[in-house]
Amino acid sequence: MTVPHSAEEVNPLYTLAVWCPDWPVVAAAAEASLPPQLPAAVVGAGEVVTCSAVARAEGVRRGMRRRAAQGQCPELAVFEYDEVRDARLFEPVATAVEELAPGIEVVRPGLVVVAAKGPVGYFGSAESAAERLVDHIAVHTGVEAQVGFADGLFASTLAAHRGVVVPPGRTRDFLAPLGIHELDQPAERREDRAALVDLLRRLGLRTLGAFAAVPERDVATRFGRAAVLAHRLAAGLEERPRSRRQPPPELSVTRELDPPVDRVDAAAFAAKALAERLHAHLADRGLACTRLGIRATTENGEELHRVWRCAEPLTPQGIADRVRWQLDGWLTRGRLDRTGPTAAIHLLRLDPEEVVDATALQLGLWPGAGRDQGEAAERAARAMVHVQGLLGPDAVLTPVLGGGRGPVERVRLVPWGDERVPAADPDQPWPGQLPAPSPATVFAEPGPVALLDSSGADVVVTGYAELVVRPHRIVHGGRTRQVVAWSGPWPVDERWWDAENAMRGARLQVLGAAADGEEQAFLLIRAGGKWAVEGVYD
Repeated sequence: MTVPHSAEEVNPLYTLAVWCPDWPVVAAAAEASLPPQLPAAVVGAGEVVTCSAVARAEGVRRGMRRRAAQGQCPELAVFEYDEVRDARLFEPVATAVEELAPGIEVVRPGLVVVAAKGPVGYFGSAESAAERLVDHIAVHTGVEAQVGFADGLFASTLAAHRGVVVPPGRTRDFLAPLGIHELDQPAERREDRAALVDLLRRLGLRTLGAFAAVPERDVATRFGRAAVLAHRLAAGLEERPRSRRQPPPELSVTRELDPPVDRVDAAAFAAKALAERLHAHLADRGLACTRLGIRATTENGEELHRVWRCAEPLTPQGIADRVRWQLDGWLTRGRLDRTGPTAAIHLLRLDPEEVVDATALQLGLWPGAGRDQGEAAERAARAMVHVQGLLGPDAVLTPVLGGGRGPVERVRLVPWGDERVPAADPDQPWPGQLPAPSPATVFAEPGPVALLDSSGADVVVTGYAELVVRPHRIVHGGRTRQVVAWSGPWPVDERWWDAENAMRGARLQVLGAAADGEEQAFLLIRAGGKWAVEGVYD
């Protein structure tokens, strides 16, 4: 493809993207000094997040369970997913790109973008700019990179995946034949986008062009806001309109670090407090940040600057993560080579370089509903971050529902702000799973309970998961209730291959009525010859 050779002919949305394939596994292998010819994979929550080309040749695929991947490739080197490591090791690559294309924006570790006008004008053409960048990155960092040109972030990223140059104004033609799955980029880890792609595929919309051909009004009516944003991408448009507010200078926040910071843990603490301040400043004015400028000054007067770009407005945790990653990259790089800062950081400044209305990306059924919900969510988020700052990250936990058969094993508690990844895949088949509805209250450890027949004897379950007699009374918490109804029992036969951890028993749902007429439903489990209560229904 040919592109304009004059910088004046390049439109403002024309974007250059530099992409490092399989970056998480590249970073992990580099840190471990793993030879490139050995297969490697990065695993998160028990699943392969990404793998090397050598591992893919052996049959390893993204989303594969860890044991299945190791069974497919016994010599596979497995690393845990670590965003801090990815960001730290990506800093030299970002610096190498910036040496030839100033003004870069880091979208995530492994991907940077920059307005194409400067590089195209300086090197004479997009092809020349791409060739120089790839060679420069390889020489100075030893990392393989691919470059793509197109209108906007989304299209330029897909162009970089293919190493192609899309002429300005031809982005929609480039996107049209691509599969609908391109809307769900695994590196972005957006669960809502994955569900949308699955729905569109089942509706017969299998390409970006087919989805873009659907009128936007129909998309908004049928699917809602998330689909409208995806529809704009499929049509070659930016996810948000071009017009954005120019952030006033007073929105920037600055903090003097005394003593100066030269350790990553101290940098992370400073980043969290400053991120909360910035988010509070923006929220008070009804704004949210989508491009974050991070500036640092060292004791020797060195000025460090980097811009991070995000498709969605940054939360306090999102701001803190990016500041922590960037400081980690700067500080670690200073210790490893002479191109980084030569002294500790004593001044840190955050600049919201691009902002949008905080309610612009929210939809409410009634006027004002989105604003009220957004403000309430922001206040709650700030309160939770504040509590974590006082008591530690484990002081605020949120539940994540995953796969499993019983209610206890399906719930995982994660610290507020951490990635909400289930312990087990909820979409996998779980034979013998407790049927809906689930109990409203689930006990971490099942408590004692007595289930009695009319004579006061214990109700027994046979080896075929059948009740020997009819339940008559249930005694729990010192209170006796008459059994009104029950459902089950359902057999429980788990980990039969593991003698130490095997469990065999049965679950039973029981509705009991007290003497005053109050009814309460329980989820019981029979194991080891005793009844226990796993949960209580509202």
